[in-house]
Formats: sequence, structure tokens, C-alpha cells
Amino acid sequence: MPKRTRFTTWRPLATAATAALMATLLTPVAAQAAPRGSEPVYSYEKAIREAVWVDTGLDGDGDGKADRVAVDIVRPREPARQGRKIPVIMDASPYYSCCGRGNESQKKTYDADGDVVQMPLFYDNYFVPRGYAFVGVDLAGTNRSDGCVDVGGRSDIQSAKAVVDWLNGRAKAYTTRTGTTRAQAGWTNGRTGMIGKSWDGTIANGVAATGVKGLETIVPISAISSWYDYYFQQGAPLYDSGPDWLSNYVNSPDARAKCGPVQQKLVDGAPRSGDWTPLWTERDYVKAARKVRASVFLIHGMQDLNVRMKHVGQWWDALAKNGVERKIWLSQTGHVDPFDFRRAEWVDTLHRWFDHELMGYDNGIDREPMADIERRPDQWDTSRTWPPSGTRAATLRPDRGTQAGVGTLGLHRGHGTETFTDDPARSETDWAARIDTPTAEKAGFVTGPLTRDLRLAGSSEVTVTATPSTPTAHLSAVLVDIGPATIRDYADADEGITTLPDRTCWGPSTPGDSSCFKETKAKTADVDYTVVSRGWADLGNHASDLQGAPLTPGKRYTITLDLAATDHVVPKGHRLALIVAGTDRDLIDPPADRPKLTLDLSRTSARVPFVGGATAFARATEGAAYATPDAGVLDGVREPRTTHRVPEGSR
Repeated sequence: MPKRTRFTTWRPLATAATAALMATLLTPVAAQAAPRGSEPVYSYEKAIREAVWVDTGLDGDGDGKADRVAVDIVRPREPARQGRKIPVIMDASPYYSCCGRGNESQKKTYDADGDVVQMPLFYDNYFVPRGYAFVGVDLAGTNRSDGCVDVGGRSDIQSAKAVVDWLNGRAKAYTTRTGTTRAQAGWTNGRTGMIGKSWDGTIANGVAATGVKGLETIVPISAISSWYDYYFQQGAPLYDSGPDWLSNYVNSPDARAKCGPVQQKLVDGAPRSGDWTPLWTERDYVKAARKVRASVFLIHGMQDLNVRMKHVGQWWDALAKNGVERKIWLSQTGHVDPFDFRRAEWVDTLHRWFDHELMGYDNGIDREPMADIERRPDQWDTSRTWPPSGTRAATLRPDRGTQAGVGTLGLHRGHGTETFTDDPARSETDWAARIDTPTAEKAGFVTGPLTRDLRLAGSSEVTVTATPSTPTAHLSAVLVDIGPATIRDYADADEGITTLPDRTCWGPSTPGDSSCFKETKAKTADVDYTVVSRGWADLGNHASDLQGAPLTPGKRYTITLDLAATDHVVPKGHRLALIVAGTDRDLIDPPADRPKLTLDLSRTSARVPFVGGATAFARATEGAAYATPDAGVLDGVREPRTTHRVPEGSR
């Protein structure tokens, strides 16, 4: 498929012709006054609210009938009367009835005719008056849809893809769940943008990876790019349950009664060994990035420990490799929607993005910087491209220091060994808080205080050569900025925000659907260190990311751990640390044994992407003295806990 140049402007033929004619007739001043965006000119109160059921072509629940998914639609009444067809903004979700959407956990409500009264979130209130239809799709197996939830597999993705096909005249829909009266989508031009947070955004990724025609853009927020990497990383289990638990959590009561065989397939296909299976291949959207036709506006929290930043790095890199048009926001939050950490800017940017991608307005968003990055709470920088031009990986080497377990980090090959014993009761916060103190459960390596700022941007990797004392062993590698800062408190239950009682409104309301939502503000913490990036692996996966094997105690193994993408500036005067340890409590599960591991420092290294590469690192560490620091305990955020096993969007 030929690649589109970045941000190809699209306009309806009539609009383009009119614009050309006006340009020849109007003075330059008048021509410049042409509208640069959609305006709220249509009635929200009088909008058409209707439901259709789209045939997915699947029979996931095994009842002998094709599954139909419920599609609730809110669209302006006036364009159809004027003979105008309109674009669609769509959110396909498993959460419309079981769990709720957004910071206030809103659910769909219906009138006596079964038409939607409250559509969660602000999208319909804001965009319908501006000439868009908003479509809320219940994934198969949820709310009013047939079928079964299969957690990112064929059923989930086909639930939404079939709706895109119907909007473009390629699929069937009906006016009721079981009836035979057909529903047509003659009111739309088929141009669709998908949006959603967490599982919803994941569906957008998956549908885009099918290459379906008519899907023009996706806006995945805190979204998964490969379901294996939601449950495991390189064989190390991130949660103590699998996709069967998650499917049961969101399935409707009717689906639970019918979907036992699907549940069993999820159990059988996702063994807790962490081995890669065909189930994970089906749910890996990264491998299909070459099929993506839609542009992508990606938003993620760099401290998201639910859907972790690994999903961003691998998806972003695959999209870039395949020439996909991209834009990105990276916040300091955890699993939080941009509506709740940068509301006014978010609504404005999203509006201009959809206007450009779906309505063809030349509003300049394609000429703005590609990336917005939150440096401090509510303070944002931009980058023309991301990662920035001139970013190159530098190979950093750990070495022994004057105390066991407290080493140095530089560009020259290390020597000797360091030893630690896995302690499942300890976490990255314990390791970082005692970075300057020898402790049995970690090996730490630190630069001297930097003489200038040093920016990391992108995905790192750490190659570890280790000798275990037991047949099983897990490894963690963590990059840490050692120095005082005020950051968003991502380890708090609300992951970096505080919800306020006051409300702001984003579009018109009806008695059953308010556009007014509780305001938020940043919840901050003053810390002595900041965890920048993390990665984990089962050492038994040393020979393959796809399959693990028992270890031979006393034998040396080498494995490369993938660390999550990030964008972080280590300020002048701070230190950069690499920590290698075992179980990262509550972020990975422990191995069967409690191993002692010996690191061969001459064969251990970290490849870290710096703006300016190794030269920038050398300049920032030039003259940095390894003075013996105060060996006290440093303050950080509380220990992150990921007891939630649901990539949900209720925060």
C-alpha cells in the first residue's frame, strides 16, 4: 500500500471547489477569514438518537446465529435535511454497562424506546453540534450486544470493524437485536475516527491494524498494542491472572451463561508459563502496523503501571517504520485521560485534529510539533519530531565502586562482579531509596552529579549477564533520576490527579446528558528520586522471548531486557542510576525460587537513547566527581500497587 505523506489534507469535492472559486473572487483579507474549524451550529437537544445492531459475521456465543453488536448513535438532525453527509467519531467499549466510562464512571442510559439518553463522556455533547455523529459501540458480549468478549481477539476487533464497514456500506445492520428490518447509514460519508481510553483505545489500535477502509484516524489513550505485553514481559508475569478473568469481568450476564467455551480457550491459550502462543499472535497489533491506513494521535502517561509504556514504544516505532502519520502526548500521570490532566488544551487539540482528519480543514495542526511532553506538573514542552532529531543510543557500562553493590555508571567497560538475592518483598522504590547504600536485594550503579542537563527520549534496553543459584529467576532493570523534584504523584490511587467539586461544561446538555464534568488538578509529590523507565524478564527466556526454559544453577546466561519508552530530562546536578535486581514487588510476580544472582559487569550494559547520543552523555558527566554521597534513605512516591487487573477507563 502506498504511504501517505504526513497529514494529507482532505476536503469534500464541493468544499474544495467552492474554496478555489472564492479564492479567485475574494481579496486576500477576505479569503483569510474563511472558517478554520467546525462550529457548534446544530441543535444537540434535537439531535437524532437511535440504535442499530450490526451483524459481525461471527457466532462467538455458539447459539447458531450471527452475533449482532449494539450501536448507539447521536447525530445532528439538520445535515440530513440539507442533503449533507457527515463524519463519525466512534468509541467501541466493553465498559458502557459493567464499569462506566471516565473519571465519574458514567454508563449509558436509555429511554423507553431503547434509544440512548446519556452517552458517557463529552464527545457527543461537544462534537454533535459541530456536525459530527458520535457512535458508541458495545463490544460483543457486553451490554446489549450478542457474542462473547475474547480480550482483544477476533471477536473484540470485529465488533468495531464491522461497524466501520457498515458506516461505509459494506456490512448489514438491523433496527432491533433480533429483527429483520435493515438499517442503513445513508447519513454518513463513512469517514470515521476512533477514540478511547485503555481497552477502548486498544480496540482502536486493533481495528486500525486490520487496514479497514474508512477509518481515517485513531486516538488511542493509554492503550495496549500487544496483549501479551499486558500480561507478561519476556516471560515474567505482570499479573496473577489471565485474559479469562478479564473476559468474565466485563461479559454481560447473558454472555457469561453462553461463553464457557470462549473462556476455556482463553485459559488454554494463555498459560501462566509466559510462553508465546497463537492466542498472543492474534492479539499482537504491532506486527500488523504495515496495514495501518489511519493517522494516529497517541496519548499515554509515562508512569502508567497498568498499561505500561512498553506499549507506546513498540507501537510508535512500528508506525514510524511504516510511514504512518503520528502525533503524541506524554504526561507525568499514570492511567489518566487527558481530559483530566490538561482539559482545555485537550478539547481544543482534539477538535482541531478531528476537523483536519475527518472534515479536511486546513487548520495548521499538521504543521505543529509532533510531540507534547509534560516536564513538571502542568508544564509542557514540545518536540518537532519524536524522538527528537539527533537522538542516538549510548552504551552505558556499570562498574564496581568503593562499596559492594554501590557502583558507577559510565562509558567504559566495567570489571568484576556484583551479587544480589531476590527479595519479593522489595520494590523499585526500596531499591532507589537506598541507591547509595549496600543492600542485599539489588545492585546499583550511579553517575556523578551531571554538569549539564541530559535528555532521554525513546526506548532503552539493558543487557545482563548473570549466574543464578536456582532453576528459576526473574530480573528487573530500572533507570532512575537521583535528585530533588516535584512530580505528579502517580502512585496515589488517582495516579496524579485530584478531583474537585466544581464542574466545567463542554457543549450543550439535555436533562439526561450533562456536558458538565468535575474539574481536576495535579496531585504532586516532592521526591528525592524519580523512576524514569523500567523493564522485566524471566531469565529462563534468555534464548527466546517466545519460550522459557529451566536454568542450570551455576551457569552464566545473557539476556536483554526491554525498558519502557520515556522522555525525561535529568537536570544538571542530578545523577542517573541503573539498578538491576530480582522481583519488583507488585509490578511482576516472583519466580518459584529465591535466587542469588551474580552479575558479570564486563558483559552487562545499558543502551539508552540520549538527545545527542554518547557525546551528550560524555559532556554531561565530564568532570562529575564520584564523591561519597550521604547514605541516608531517599524519599520517593509510595510503592506503586497494581492490584487492578483491568485496563479500564474509569480514572
